[in-house]
Amino acid sequence: MNNLDLRQAIVRRVQDKSGAELTDVIESSIGSDEMALPGLGVLFEMIWQDSPGPERNRMVELLYNHLHHAEQTAPSPS
Repeated sequence: MNNLDLRQAIVRRVQDKSGAELTDVIESSIGSDEMALPGLGVLFEMIWQDSPGPERNRMVELLYNHLHHAEQTAPSPS
């Protein structure tokens, strides 16, 4: 199965879901088996492609802040 087929399969799996169902798909995928990561990646790709510049900047800012906050709260090596 190539990447295009995987993307298409993921889109088909979620395309007819309601907003609440999409929320459930996302929330149940976060923090679960790594098998869910490609699906989240495809969903993020769709969001990114349809987001204007200010929204993209906000997503990058959120990610940046999360990554740097995680660095500050991580225990230092002993």
